Amino acid sequence: MFVTSNQREPQEGRRRRSDGERSRRAILDAAARMATVEGIDGLSIGHLAQTIGMSKSGLYAHFGSKEELQLATMDIAEEVFDADVIDPAMRAADGLPRVEALAEGFLSHVERGVFPGGCFFASVAAELDTRPGPVRDRVAAFQAGWTELVASALRAAEREGALGPDVNIEQLTFEINAMLGHANAVFLLSGNGDVFGLARRAVRARLERAASG
Repeated sequence: MFVTSNQREPQEGRRRRSDGERSRRAILDAAARMATVEGIDGLSIGHLAQTIGMSKSGLYAHFGSKEELQLATMDIAEEVFDADVIDPAMRAADGLPRVEALAEGFLSHVERGVFPGGCFFASVAAELDTRPGPVRDRVAAFQAGWTELVASALRAAEREGALGPDVNIEQLTFEINAMLGHANAVFLLSGNGDVFGLARRAVRARLERAASG
């Protein structure tokens, strides 16, 4: 079939956009992995270009500033976390099954080394907790969203009568997140995978105590 120039140009334009999107994604995947090891504050366009073997001008075509690169990296990290942890957990029944699925998803995410520096957002939060700005605000928003997911599932369990009458949802949410965060930190420091079994048993035991009142 004969292809006119009017037909060819949209096809070529779509192909260029598709290539550009794949290149941008590959850059951000590398940036997210690097940020968990070397820190997101050190994630400059020059440093990233050197690490992945790309020209600075090539990276500037995708990101106009260091902050734009950092925020885009966080978007990709959240996309990965959502697909790996949150989306599967949201398929579990609301209430305690969902809390358990969220906890297991987080632990498995870290245990499988999806990012070399453990939980991306825990890593970045520890780095930026005293540095105000849009990047820190983005981390805080993620942490707040995660905390609300756990708390929401616990409130559903409370409405179902699956928790004891004296259970404090805010306190229980804090304890579960503390267990998950500690497992992440210990594994990164020691490399000992036994910590995930300890964390799983600790979360399970705490939810059993909460259910029994």
